[in-house]
Amino acid sequence: MNKSPATDNPRVTVTLKALVDLVKPAGMLSLGHANIRAAQSGNYLSHLKGRGMAFDETRLYQAGDDVRRIDWRVTARTDKPHSKIFKEERERPMFIAVDYRATMAFATRGVFKSVQAARLAGLLAWAALKQGDRIGGQIFSDDGCQELKPQTGKPALLRFFNALINPAYNGAAVVNLAQPLARLLHHARPGSRVYILSDFRGMNSAAENHLANLARHCDVVLVHIADPLESSLPNQGRYRFTDGWREVLIDSGDKQRLQAYRQRFQDRQQYLQKLGNKLRLTLIPCSTQQAPLEALNGTRARPAA
Repeated sequence: MNKSPATDNPRVTVTLKALVDLVKPAGMLSLGHANIRAAQSGNYLSHLKGRGMAFDETRLYQAGDDVRRIDWRVTARTDKPHSKIFKEERERPMFIAVDYRATMAFATRGVFKSVQAARLAGLLAWAALKQGDRIGGQIFSDDGCQELKPQTGKPALLRFFNALINPAYNGAAVVNLAQPLARLLHHARPGSRVYILSDFRGMNSAAENHLANLARHCDVVLVHIADPLESSLPNQGRYRFTDGWREVLIDSGDKQRLQAYRQRFQDRQQYLQKLGNKLRLTLIPCSTQQAPLEALNGTRARPAA
């Protein structure tokens, strides 16, 4: 996460204790399940967007086996035809993508957007653990991305929490959302439930295409995190803002500029809503001053019917 001189301030940075303490409120989290169609052998229903099958073993070919499942490597090595056997996956992967870019290191009320994203991710991870699901994710910032393969149990939970506190970025610097979404498309397996926690600045046509491809095979939920100041500047006056190193002075007395500022935020909200309806995604708005549990359990903008 982006560091600042106020690294001990819980409004600015997230700690392991803060994430661990989310275990109790996570018990009251109702994830909801949009577009549910059928049951599988896990602890809840799934829409079965993916095959939901994992490789189990290879055995000698038997009459009636699907020829498309012949294991050609074993067949060539033993000189006897072998078939790949698959079993139904018992756990459903939950993949949580967390935005730690510079635009997320901001708040005027509540906590930094990045801290809110980490708290939301912590709640979701605890809920996944309680449901017996595999926990994986992605943390991305201006410095790069880190992906964690979904795994089960408390070790996977703690591994994810440690990554939220001290990400190990790799790859090229992130310029816009197209880069992390392209990587997300590669790492999130079909049938996964994918949460993307971001302010969604930097969306472009390439990012939309990656999101559309991801939505074809996964259940995608967008959590839009915003600070109240982003929707409207304060009343007339001059206001000083700082990131700990630099300062900027904003004059909100210009009514035309004030209206244009509000319109830009409304346009972004409408854009995300239309994108969600188009791709049949779930969109959840979340303020920096809102309790994370309240946001995830609150009124949601659901996909179009």
